Amino acid sequence: FNDSRDAWALPAPVFAAAGLAVYAPDQRGFGIAPGRGLWPGSAALVDDAAEMARLLRRRHPGAKLVLMGESMGGAVLMRLATTARAPAGAAYVLVAPAVWGRAWMNLFLRVGLWAAATFVPGLTAARPPPPLRILASDNREALIALGRNPLTIKDTRFDTIRGLVDLMDLAQAAAPRFTAPGLFMYGGHDQLIPPDATRAMWRHLPPGPARRAFYPAGYHMLLRDLERAVPIGDIIAWIANPAAPLPSGAEAAAAAWLHGTA
Repeated sequence: FNDSRDAWALPAPVFAAAGLAVYAPDQRGFGIAPGRGLWPGSAALVDDAAEMARLLRRRHPGAKLVLMGESMGGAVLMRLATTARAPAGAAYVLVAPAVWGRAWMNLFLRVGLWAAATFVPGLTAARPPPPLRILASDNREALIALGRNPLTIKDTRFDTIRGLVDLMDLAQAAAPRFTAPGLFMYGGHDQLIPPDATRAMWRHLPPGPARRAFYPAGYHMLLRDLERAVPIGDIIAWIANPAAPLPSGAEAAAAAWLHGTA
């Protein structure tokens, strides 16, 4: 959300060195894609993802297709995986998927967002002062690059925020129907997606091929953190063998965190 294809600048070369072909397009409304700064609607984002998957299948017939999304992108893919347009046989990597639905927001936040998006939808949310800003990563250089990147959207319309929350509601609702092979990843220092929302989503995942990975030292931007080599290595290993244990042991950490023993 408000990011661009450059979110993959750090992990992509590592994936490529492991023999993976990486495609990182901007999503509609973000980066250099059409409708920059305007919310395109959850359905449009899901349809776009389905179309991208179709084009990749045509370009690489017979290759394993893995769809990877971070934050909002993860929410889009959770929704896609539970619709009729889900690409057959695809696997999913969900990096800190955006699942902060309204059920985990307090009344003042819900009412304030409704009022702002209804009466002043084009007004943009002001950036909080430095002491109140959320830390998305422990990688200061990556955060500076994100802030200086002209593709990064810095002023967000209230109706766009409402659209994102609608999508997060859909992602939460999709969890019980997510039956595709998936690797769900979350960091212990994530300040954007509340832990209660992620725990709820994880608990609603049905038994099956979905795997959970927890990184105690990780932030929201797991693949840009200083310790990004750990989750990146897990992704590469999981793609190579979805049934094998993750090299980092993040699944054991996930089980402990999910049950409140970590």
